[in-house]
Amino acid sequence: MPLRVVVLPGDGIGPEVTREAVRVLQALAWAGGVDVRVEEHAIGAAAIRAAGTPLPPDTRDACLEADAVLLGAVGDPAFDHLPPSARPEAGLLALRQALGGFANLRPVVSYGALAGIGPLEAARVEGADILVVRELLGGLYFGEPRGLDPSGLAASNTLRYTQPEIARVAHVAFAEARTRRRRVTSVDKANVLETSQLWRAVVTEVAREYPDVRLDHMYIDACALRLMMEPRHFDVILADNLFGDILSDEAAAVGGSLGLLPSATLGGPVALFEPVHGSAPDLAGRDVANPIGAILCVAMLLRHAAGLTREAGDVASAVTGVLADGLRTADLAGPHTGSIGTRAMGLAIERAVVERVEHRRSYHAV
Repeated sequence: MPLRVVVLPGDGIGPEVTREAVRVLQALAWAGGVDVRVEEHAIGAAAIRAAGTPLPPDTRDACLEADAVLLGAVGDPAFDHLPPSARPEAGLLALRQALGGFANLRPVVSYGALAGIGPLEAARVEGADILVVRELLGGLYFGEPRGLDPSGLAASNTLRYTQPEIARVAHVAFAEARTRRRRVTSVDKANVLETSQLWRAVVTEVAREYPDVRLDHMYIDACALRLMMEPRHFDVILADNLFGDILSDEAAAVGGSLGLLPSATLGGPVALFEPVHGSAPDLAGRDVANPIGAILCVAMLLRHAAGLTREAGDVASAVTGVLADGLRTADLAGPHTGSIGTRAMGLAIERAVVERVEHRRSYHAV
């Protein structure tokens, strides 16, 4: 059976970085004999312009029938005047709800040993390997009631969680930790928030089912500080929707750039893969965006949606190899180093992936 992938290029730099990710996926499929079928649909501002809505029914239906969805980015300031329910971002929130994925996995691997990458000194971040598991369908972003008072003088949002919502994402975090270094740091603000008190109690209860995994609890402010000061302390970080969003973006400093970070949304019938960065409209069309986050989404897609761990490793190692060779997009280049464009980086990683597959094939043929 072919692997059916729906591609949603989206807005801003989304089409540019997604094009390079699809190039790598198709090159890997050709070199490794993987049957992949790709179809493209609109979402976000692109969909508003084409169909008048940020998530057209045909896009939603195609995603629900796919094996995996690969998204570029969503957002366009041209629509900031609209109410939140009509903006491009509403299409992404609606898609996440339709696909049912409640656990967002955001891996951060340090490339600090490679000269010139990231704002933190290499000695601090070298060897850091973190997985942020973020709850994605509850909390402050979805709680009701919410709204802006007509007077413009007040606004409200609702932070609410239930025991089942917390337990199911906690199980994902502990299961992932078993494949890594067997440590979960659960992040909350239990000294202030009742929702965090429930979060801590439920996570503690779930941890009893994983006696081989160590559980630590940490307040969000302490975690944010320690993430910068001692990133190697962390293995799996488990957090709610808001805290997970903030921490995973902060962790970009450990990896070197927001442009390096992929994510996978799991738990529903169809998995969604998207780079952590936004649409960055000021960079769109300039061939300067970093496609590595989108390309690493392909690695996560191959692993989580298709079970192709070897091929996923080919993509990840190709990225590391290209960076080790000194290739840099503008966000990674230091003041005294040159940079290459989005397309050039995608082509370099594509070649590296094909070389790895062909090398393995020739080795086994001997």
